[in-house]
Amino acid sequence: MKLERVIKPMSGYFMLLIAILLMVLAVMLLIVFDNRLAIPMILISALIMPGFIAVEPNSSRVLTLFGKYAGTVKESGFLWTNPFYLKKKISLRAYNLETSQLKVNDRQGNPIMIAAVVVWRVQDTYKAAFDVEQYAKFVQIQSESALRKMAMEYSYDNFEDAEASITLRSNSTEINEMLEAEISDRLAIAGIEVIEARISHLAYAQEIASAMLQRQQATAVVAARHKIVEGAVGMVEMALEALNQKDIVQLDEEKKASMVSNLLVVLCSDKAASPVVNTGTLYQ
Repeated sequence: MKLERVIKPMSGYFMLLIAILLMVLAVMLLIVFDNRLAIPMILISALIMPGFIAVEPNSSRVLTLFGKYAGTVKESGFLWTNPFYLKKKISLRAYNLETSQLKVNDRQGNPIMIAAVVVWRVQDTYKAAFDVEQYAKFVQIQSESALRKMAMEYSYDNFEDAEASITLRSNSTEINEMLEAEISDRLAIAGIEVIEARISHLAYAQEIASAMLQRQQATAVVAARHKIVEGAVGMVEMALEALNQKDIVQLDEEKKASMVSNLLVVLCSDKAASPVVNTGTLYQ
C-alpha cells in the first residue's frame, strides 16, 4: 500500500528572480543585438512560470507527474516545483460536519430521530486524494452510516429494556466515545482523522412522541405517589406512637383504623383537605 510522501520544494523567490533575469536578458539580446538566443531564453522563462505555487498555512498540494504520485507539499510559503506537476489542493484544516436528522429504529424497535456532529480533518493526503472519490462526501455518508448502526444497537432508554446497561439517552459519554471509534474505523481508508464525534439531537419520532411522553409522565407520577405514600405511612406511625407514649387518648382498634384512614387521605390527597370538627364523642 502506498503512503504519503512529504517533499520540500525550493524557494519560489529564487526561481522568480531567475525567470525575470532570463526575460530581461532575452529582451536585450533581441532588441540590441538581434540575437536568436533570445528565443530559447524566453521559452525557458515561460516554462519556469507554471512551477510557482503559494501554499497557505494548514493547506497542502498533492503533486502528480503524468499520472504518477510525486509527493505532497505541506510547507507553507511561496515555492517552486517541477512545472509539469499537476497540483491538487487539499486543506488540512478541521471541518465541522452536522449530519441530517436520521429516522432510525432503536434496539426495541421504537422510531427515533438522531443526529450527530463530527469534527474531522485530512491526515493522509495520498489516501484522501487517490483511495476514495470525493473524500468530503465520503466522510458525510460514512458518518451517517455509523450513526445509524449505533442507534440500532442500543435502546433509547431503559423503560422497556430494564437490563440495558448503556442507553442512548442516559450514557452520553460512552455513546459518544463508541460513535467516535466507529466513525474513525470507517474513515481510516480515506486518511481522515476524527477529532470529535458527539450526538447533537436525540428524540422520539413524531408519531410516538406523544405516547412516550405520557408514559414518562405516568412513570413520574407513580414514583411521586410511591414516595408520598411511604412518607405518609411513616407520619401516621409516628402520630400513633406519640399518642400512645403521652397517653393523650385511648383508641381501640376501630378508631385507630379510622384515624389511619383519615390521615392517609389527608396526606396523600393532591387537594387541600376540608377539616370537620367533631363536637360529640369519638363514637358519634
